[in-house]
Amino acid sequence: MKLHSINEDIFIAAGAFQKTRGDMVFGEGNENADIMLIGEAPGAEETRLSRPFVGKAGKNLDAFLSVLELKREDIYITNVVKFRPYKTSGKGTISNRPPEKEELTAMCPFLIREIEAVAPRVVVTLGNVPLKAVYGAGATIGENHAVPAAARALSHRFMLFPLYHPASIIYNRALKAVYDEDLKKLKAFLNAIGAAARHKCTL
Repeated sequence: MKLHSINEDIFIAAGAFQKTRGDMVFGEGNENADIMLIGEAPGAEETRLSRPFVGKAGKNLDAFLSVLELKREDIYITNVVKFRPYKTSGKGTISNRPPEKEELTAMCPFLIREIEAVAPRVVVTLGNVPLKAVYGAGATIGENHAVPAAARALSHRFMLFPLYHPASIIYNRALKAVYDEDLKKLKAFLNAIGAAARHKCTL
């Protein structure tokens, strides 16, 4: 119920960017999960299906979960921005773009509320945008990747584990070995704290 209320507030705020309900892609998954995964923003396929991390992003997620020996329903998945940031070329072609400052400023407070509502033990961020949203504007993925850090979302304290965005490997193949090694470190970290092996229970 708390997440539903947050999503309604997000939808109202998205109206400032002329977004309709059909443009929105809210978080989904186990609302009592120990592990929360945060991406940047949905793409075209995610918007079409109104689900985060499907299509090409879903294949990245499947590979991620396979290494960690987890299922999609074990975790909670969301994005910083809940609608697709896109640009239109002179020929009318639509493509993704990074979220703009105004979009991030509008959406980040809701992400913090979302983290507090789910109350995960571990938050895994993919790329610079979610890392900065959760840990501060001065954080960079190059410096912080695979380095666990204590963090806080309002009243909730959790451990942050930043990763490179899987899509970055497409543009920089040299990152693949780094990303694969970071996933192994994440798996070891989750096993060490017991987050990968259990679900939280609610009474």
